[in-house]
Amino acid sequence: MPCYAIDGVVPVVSPDAYVHPTAVLIGDVIVGAGVYVGPHASLRGDYGRLILEAGSNLQDGCIMHGYCDTDTIVHENGHIGHGAILHGCVVGRDALIGMNSVIMDGAAIGEESIVAAMSFVKAGFTGAARQLLVGTPARVVRDVSEQELHWKRLNTQEYQDLAVRCRA
Repeated sequence: MPCYAIDGVVPVVSPDAYVHPTAVLIGDVIVGAGVYVGPHASLRGDYGRLILEAGSNLQDGCIMHGYCDTDTIVHENGHIGHGAILHGCVVGRDALIGMNSVIMDGAAIGEESIVAAMSFVKAGFTGAARQLLVGTPARVVRDVSEQELHWKRLNTQEYQDLAVRCRA
């Protein structure tokens, strides 16, 4: 995988993580244990720190970036769908960001929440736990059901298993 230093700061990747060889990590990037980073993902930690906590995944074509002195964080077991853009935001534990969604600066997605595919979460949004967000701009439509959370956790486990398979 291409890892590049900037200003003397190099990405740190857990030996238990899998980062696809076409993904690019630049600068202040921390990839935790059991994380899966898919093909063509771009994690550009040249201004702010990027953190993927244990068990999270960042799928094909995703982009992570942020502003100076801000952390962009995907908390434990966060699930980031294909083509999503995370910019200066925080994704709560066990949350799912749907494919091609955009989460803007200062936004905080609550734990166990789901952002539907193709949604746009405005800068500064602050969510609560277990919210379903939909649309452009995204709005809260209801709480996440037990069944939806169960389905999300099964899919996240599949990506955790995929990290193990890919390392092998």
